[in-house]
Amino acid sequence: MIEQYVLDLQEIDETQAVVVGGKGAHLGGLSRIEGIRVPGGFCVTTDAFRRIMAEAPSIDDRLDQLSRLNPDDREAIHTLSAQIRRTIEGVAVPGDLAAAITRGLARLGEQAACAVRSSATAEDLPTASFAGQQDTYLNVVGPTAILQHVSRCWASLFTERAVTYRQRNGIDHRTVHMAVVVQQMVFPHAAGILFTADPVAGNRKVATVDAGFGLGEALVSGLVNPDVFTVRHGEVVAKAIAAKQRAVHALPTGGTREVAIDSQQQEQPALTDAQVVRLVQLGRRIEAHFGRPQDIEWCLVDDGFQIVQSRPITTLFPIPETGDQENHVYVSVGHGQMMTDPMKPLGLSMWQLTAMVPVHEAGGRLFVDVTRRLASPASRAGLLDAMGRGDPLIKDALETVLGRDDFVVSLPDAGPGGPPAGGASAPIETDPAIVTELIERSQVSIAALERDIRAKTGPALFDFLLEAFEEHKRVLGDPLSLQVIMAGMEATWWLNDKLREWLGEKNAADTLTLSAPGNVSSEMGLALLDVADVIRPQPEVVAFLQGVEDEGFLDGLAKLAGGTEAREAMDAYLDRYGMRCVGEIDITRPRWRERPTTLVSLILDHVRNFEPGAAERRFEQGRQRARRKEQDVLSRLRALPDGDQKADEAKRMIDRVRTFIGYREYPKYDIVSRYFVYKHALLEEAERLVQANVLPEKEDIFYLTFQELHDVVRSNRVDDQLIQQRKDAFRSYHALTPPRVLTSDGEAVTGAYRRDDMPAGALIGLPVSAGTVEGRARVILDMAEADLEAGDILVTTFTDPSWSPLFVGIAGLVTEVGGLMTHGAVIAREYGLPTVVGVEQATRLIRDGQRIRVHGTDGYVEILP
Repeated sequence: MIEQYVLDLQEIDETQAVVVGGKGAHLGGLSRIEGIRVPGGFCVTTDAFRRIMAEAPSIDDRLDQLSRLNPDDREAIHTLSAQIRRTIEGVAVPGDLAAAITRGLARLGEQAACAVRSSATAEDLPTASFAGQQDTYLNVVGPTAILQHVSRCWASLFTERAVTYRQRNGIDHRTVHMAVVVQQMVFPHAAGILFTADPVAGNRKVATVDAGFGLGEALVSGLVNPDVFTVRHGEVVAKAIAAKQRAVHALPTGGTREVAIDSQQQEQPALTDAQVVRLVQLGRRIEAHFGRPQDIEWCLVDDGFQIVQSRPITTLFPIPETGDQENHVYVSVGHGQMMTDPMKPLGLSMWQLTAMVPVHEAGGRLFVDVTRRLASPASRAGLLDAMGRGDPLIKDALETVLGRDDFVVSLPDAGPGGPPAGGASAPIETDPAIVTELIERSQVSIAALERDIRAKTGPALFDFLLEAFEEHKRVLGDPLSLQVIMAGMEATWWLNDKLREWLGEKNAADTLTLSAPGNVSSEMGLALLDVADVIRPQPEVVAFLQGVEDEGFLDGLAKLAGGTEAREAMDAYLDRYGMRCVGEIDITRPRWRERPTTLVSLILDHVRNFEPGAAERRFEQGRQRARRKEQDVLSRLRALPDGDQKADEAKRMIDRVRTFIGYREYPKYDIVSRYFVYKHALLEEAERLVQANVLPEKEDIFYLTFQELHDVVRSNRVDDQLIQQRKDAFRSYHALTPPRVLTSDGEAVTGAYRRDDMPAGALIGLPVSAGTVEGRARVILDMAEADLEAGDILVTTFTDPSWSPLFVGIAGLVTEVGGLMTHGAVIAREYGLPTVVGVEQATRLIRDGQRIRVHGTDGYVEILP
């Protein structure tokens, strides 16, 4: 293959990033768009970079060393990356390569002033911009200086920030190569950045323009505050004109310098409104060409705009695809299910196939379209009420959208909105036998699933599963089950509302529901204390568990004194709860039965922090507290006017909530139990595909949807490129923050608590479990890495039922996500843990080890000195 060292921008398009890097490919694509002016220039290709790297074989060893470094080892990265840069800059540019670059320069004019800009193959990607990772040099004049700065650009592939960025994003240093763009320098009156979507809120209908005088470097480097213009529907709808005291100008002899701006000009806008609108029109043309919102660098020269760079805005949350141009409002499923991490494609499609309502995917997350329910005043009121009780931030965000002019067009009440959320009060008796019957129905249905799926393989398995999903939805949508859930929730709300009205007491139901019977998630937490009781007296087992790393460790227990009993206790626990895991709504997540090491650190914490019999004692203590609270409330009510009637009503509701509230957790247990059966069958099918050399690894099926996997099983053929694309996309989704509410314009609407009764500096959230506690914050993002002491307060992003075993060993709980009836809140109340949920950015604002005070009754957290 003949190496090509220099390509003119006119010869390049956006498909050639491997040859000219991301920036070069985008500039080539830009130069082909009608009406878009791009300064002339050429690219020094990645062939040239590889040639230079080959001239310095010592770099290979240093790249090996670099790949082994921890991204947080800043000192080692500083030293090693500096060595690599010096080596690259020290390589003399070979004569034929230097001649090719000089010929390219001659076409621009040998003494033309140029911008010399790095263009790596892993930059300006749809999923990672790599903005600012490599270097740019402005106003470089003459062949000698150009060659020197091309070398510097090659070396800038190994700046500390570029190296660290790649390591944090799992990108191999050897797979990234550097091209260099050499472009004719423009000397603008004004320059800046255009975002064709709001880079913060994400609204695709809003464009923002940052503008300053002189070269754009003054803005990029933070030397000056820019003028900021906001444009919507071809009109400037907001602007903030900054006092621009400095600018960066080019020097006639090369290079740049800062200059002071005349005082009379400082507060003049850098662009007129008409110019801003014209610039945004150009930006929309560029956006249409590349197919996604763009971050565009522009220059204004003689009242004409020249575009010097365009890259995708990678921080925007994607929008669900609908195929229409209508307005839509989406609510996050993950915030209700306590799992805001991205899901793999198989997990997404399995949830979509088994959900009770249509569910849309975007950014690896799931959303429900609530537009039609918001459009009808009758269903709107019910939806907002249900959302407000669950997560006030979602309700506020929805009300914000409703406050926008005509985004949601109202339908008449008879329109297709469905009944109000929650429906009427459940007309069922307060009878524990109803719960028993529901659980028995579930168990019979799951046993039939386990029995009938065993003989199914190949396409027949998928036909069977589609039928099983219908049974799954039938059980989940059982009207009696929904009535029981609503009965428990409504009794909770009634008690909180009425006892506050009658006795002035906040969140009284929190204590009245302590140790309510039949809660499978709280039982799961207490049952692990019983496992610890079996292990605690066996020093050999404890010592063995402290060194466990391999998932097959259970087999090693039999060789130890007391190991057989420990194995039996753990197996019994896993038989009952082994289908659970963090993020369990994603079927692809490893279950405890598949990865039992997840539980080891928790068991060891329990061995260390608790006395024998703790589970039974804790449950009984909670039951007694609830009973005393009931007696206290009823006696105080009887002392009021119409007291006997109030006390009788309260007693009925207390009995009702204690009968039904525990069942709130059971449907989720039913779902994940079925998921475990489905997953086991699909992984057996994946193993057959591996044996047939269709797939390299079983887990590759996780990157296919259910229907795609069905097709692979039928055809024995798989698209390897599709799986790799899905893996790359899934990795990129981790950097995105899913919004509670998302519009079809792409706007992430956050919502606010709108409370002004909080102390200064308090972190505001939703009170879900009463009481106040002070202690050490343990910020834990991975349950398997928990290391807790008695009295610690757990601070994390979200807690689904699998976190319940941690709850028995903590004194309080703070989460970023959650609502009054989400799983973490229900279990926190059962255990009597003061808890505040929905605290935005809690894991960033609270440092691990800080002392904090959790106000679970009033809904805020204080960071203590």
